[in-house]
Amino acid sequence: MNNQLFYGDNLEVLRRHIKDELIDLCYIDPPFNSKRNYNQIYNNIGKEDRAQAQAFIDTWTWDDLANIGLAEIKENYHGRFSQKTVDLICGLEPVLGKGSLFAYLVNITLRIVEIHRVLKPTGSFYLHCDPTASHYLKLVLDAIFCSQGGDFVNEIIWCYDTGGRSNNFYPRKHDVIFYYCKSKKRLFNDNCVRLDRDTSTMHEPILEDENGRLYQRNIKNGKEYRYYLDKGVLPNDWWIDIQALNPSAKERLGYPTQKPKALLERIIKASSNEGDVILDAFCGCGTTIEVAQLLDRKWIGIDITYQSIGVVIKRLEDSFGKEVLENITLNGIPKDIESAQALALKKDDRTRKEFEKWAVLTYTNNRAIINDKKGADKGIDGIAYFDSGKDKPEKIIIQVKSGKVKSGDIRDLLGTIAINEATLGIFLTLNEPTKDMIKTAKEAGIYQSKFMSNPVDKISIVTVREIIEEQKRLDIRLVLEVLKSAEKQTETKSDQIKINFSD
Repeated sequence: MNNQLFYGDNLEVLRRHIKDELIDLCYIDPPFNSKRNYNQIYNNIGKEDRAQAQAFIDTWTWDDLANIGLAEIKENYHGRFSQKTVDLICGLEPVLGKGSLFAYLVNITLRIVEIHRVLKPTGSFYLHCDPTASHYLKLVLDAIFCSQGGDFVNEIIWCYDTGGRSNNFYPRKHDVIFYYCKSKKRLFNDNCVRLDRDTSTMHEPILEDENGRLYQRNIKNGKEYRYYLDKGVLPNDWWIDIQALNPSAKERLGYPTQKPKALLERIIKASSNEGDVILDAFCGCGTTIEVAQLLDRKWIGIDITYQSIGVVIKRLEDSFGKEVLENITLNGIPKDIESAQALALKKDDRTRKEFEKWAVLTYTNNRAIINDKKGADKGIDGIAYFDSGKDKPEKIIIQVKSGKVKSGDIRDLLGTIAINEATLGIFLTLNEPTKDMIKTAKEAGIYQSKFMSNPVDKISIVTVREIIEEQKRLDIRLVLEVLKSAEKQTETKSDQIKINFSD
């Protein structure tokens, strides 16, 4: 099978596109509310709670979707919910009330039930969360897995030192990773994740056999055995040898919840083999996907934000070259005018914003920066920077319009450019521009620097039809590309120096 990247709601994708017993290993790291304390969980308070955990609340609110999800569980939608799962959710409703936490649990339950369905009998499931709601999540996992022949294997505590430290309580420096299996037939490659053994504290003498291997004597039932030390030891269920990414980490992409590749490497090596299928239903910036690709696994990634899809595509291209995209099937991404219109005209404001992200990132080949500010965007949906030979990079302002457009929109863009001290403007539109719009844009003039082979319009109008049907893209070398090129040259020179020294 081709590797698959889905843009959309993972519940819908799981139900419509992923067959029963297809997946060998699933890891998910869904959004969770790391800032809420236990009083906030039980009280489900309003404005203060929202202010402290806006990202969490944006994802998990009690709304029509939560009501539909709760009804599906109670009515045992398509017979997919075990009786214990139904009983658990019904029991939690009067305890938690219909607030953000209960919405979170209902939402996660719906998805874990589908993940259980698509796992092979030998499959494993890892859920990454934090202590804020882990006690509830374990109840959900027990109800789904343990009631249907599966088992709880480990609660892994991932410890780290990065981030700030409080003086008002013990610093919160760990996440929880629950490890479950679908049946007793689970795969576990212990030899793939063993660590070097520390022999410095051993009291028994260390001996050497005829082949030079180190061992200790081990006496059981009166018989002497050799206990070889080169086999290594399995990591305990508390992991302190893998640190969270600090701001200067080389692999950091600027994604707020990015996990280190070493963490996913351990999980994937332990619970899958080459050629197995890995699923990440909340793939975010694509750490699971990149590691699966590195370890010669097949993979399926799902995310509901196009910004994440754009980051994943760019990350794979940077790590493996453009040819890696030839073996990836992209699903849910607009491929014609009708699907672009459907995305743009969604009733939900948050989903409609995804059209703007798709347009900006697609036209710039995932090189622009999305404006994610809440509320009014002040006429800026995306920003890109290019080198003009001056002391600082020049700015490009990008606007996206999905409704009716007019020449006044171009004049507004010119004002936004002036206020933000930008050099160029790009107007991306779902509808065809008017003649007056084109005339107003042309009147803004052209721009050229010594780094450009041809002059460009100061205001460019690009239609979604051109982006989709003509594959029109921004043809300006951006600062990000220059920096990456410089980094690669530096790495190459460093490698050459090492080779020269070794010679």
